[in-house]
Amino acid sequence: MERLTAILGLLADPTRARVLYALDEVQELCVGDTALALNITEDAAGYALRVLRTAGLVSRRKEGRIVFYRLADGFPEPLLEHCLRRLTSLTHERDDEG
Repeated sequence: MERLTAILGLLADPTRARVLYALDEVQELCVGDTALALNITEDAAGYALRVLRTAGLVSRRKEGRIVFYRLADGFPEPLLEHCLRRLTSLTHERDDEG
């Protein structure tokens, strides 16, 4: 229960939720590509990825000087699917209002 609470707390941040959504869509991104895809600063992308990695939700691999991030093995798939569906619907609702 504590792990679930911690995961939900991490997903409550819109930037981290969007980073997880992006990683689910393309499998792997570096900090710069994450920032570009989400229209956020590299600092914001790097911080979100660092927090998610520390929590065990994201893993990384280095290729030369570039670090690539992906969803960690064992990421709670049903939770991910539910959260991503909800995030998508909230985004559509916000777009419809604007």
